[in-house]
Amino acid sequence: MYQHDINYLGNYLGNYLGNYLRRFRERCNSVVCHRPCDLPRYCRRHKSRRVSYLASLLLLTLTVHPIQAQEKSPEPLKGINADVNAMLRRPVQMPAPPSKRSITISDAVSIFLQQNLQLVAARYDIDTVDAEKLTARLRPKGKRINAANANSELARADFQMVVWQLTNDLKKKFYAVLLAESLLKLAKDNQKTFAETVQHTSELVQLGEISGLDLKRLEVEELKFDTDVANSERDYEVAVRDLRVTLGGDYRAMDIEVAGTLDYQSYEFSLADLRDKSLAARPDLKAAQLSERAADASIRLQDAQRIPDLTLGAGIDQVPTGTSTYTFGVGISLPVFDRNQGERAKALIEKRKAQNEQQVITNLVLSDVDKALVAFEIQKRRVELYRTGVLKKVDDIQNLTEFALKAGESSTLDLLDAIRTRRETLAAYYQTLFDYESALLDLELATATPLQNK
Repeated sequence: MYQHDINYLGNYLGNYLGNYLRRFRERCNSVVCHRPCDLPRYCRRHKSRRVSYLASLLLLTLTVHPIQAQEKSPEPLKGINADVNAMLRRPVQMPAPPSKRSITISDAVSIFLQQNLQLVAARYDIDTVDAEKLTARLRPKGKRINAANANSELARADFQMVVWQLTNDLKKKFYAVLLAESLLKLAKDNQKTFAETVQHTSELVQLGEISGLDLKRLEVEELKFDTDVANSERDYEVAVRDLRVTLGGDYRAMDIEVAGTLDYQSYEFSLADLRDKSLAARPDLKAAQLSERAADASIRLQDAQRIPDLTLGAGIDQVPTGTSTYTFGVGISLPVFDRNQGERAKALIEKRKAQNEQQVITNLVLSDVDKALVAFEIQKRRVELYRTGVLKKVDDIQNLTEFALKAGESSTLDLLDAIRTRRETLAAYYQTLFDYESALLDLELATATPLQNK
């Protein structure tokens, strides 16, 4: 439409200009010139005004033509302008949010052992002791090297004790996330069931079959179910973040979700077998034993220090006008006074201390195993009490109450009581499963031996 109007205007102006020029020539030819100039004054005055009209029409014509040309064939953009124009026309693509990484308990332990910052710090103690071994080799004496090796083994035993304790704590935090996830799912299921009950009750009130009092009670009770969901969401998010920081590495990049459920697996253990395993595997007991060995190596080294080291020397005396003299000598310090008595006494004290510590830890290991096994057996009985039929009964009670309500044989308050009973029973059961897994982990901690089939 716009192009058609421009073409029409151009044709009209062209015809008008042609007619105007023709009339201008006719008028100018009809005027008689009485002066030497080409035109009389009247003619010059009108000619000047008409020439201005003519100039305006020509300007308008010249202006219309470029507009038509621009509408027909716009010049393409070049260079950086073309790149910017293409960028602006390109559809905007929002980056996809990073997906959460799903990990099992085995994955969590593997990640933890690789990048937990506390473990990284504990490894530095091993590097420090290994540096002392290098120093011992610079002054070759077998007892120095043996003492350095004993200290290195002790540092590694201490590191294993740190790994043993922190790994157990990591597993408990993993199960804490599973517990929070189970309780959140239960809260959402209860919220959905209760919302359906409220909707059904509202329909009955509209039909006039029941009074509005029951509906108001349900609407007030609905707040409790919504609050339960909010609290469960909070507990879940906090538990996940506790697990993230324990895994180590970059906290911002550790966006995870756990894979697994709180399933029950029955285990049978023998106290005598667990005691043997704990005495053979406990890192703290191994460290106490290595402390005694390191003390023995230190005693042998301090005893050897009573014998002075040999001193070797050699040299050349050059005489400017004569021959050179070569010298060679061996020196030894006479042990007139034994100045190493204090260090030997300290080494003996360290050995007695290590022996006493070893006995203390042995008693502690046996006590830990005994207490952990008793607690585990109690938690196992608790789980089995729920699995004897209580869980199925609370499900049946709620389902039958819902059916009776729809049939008009029960009230909404009866259903509300059934939902509460099921929620409390299942929540207690999930907590019991978590306590059972925690008791199993405590038993693993006491024996320093993996006991789970996972």
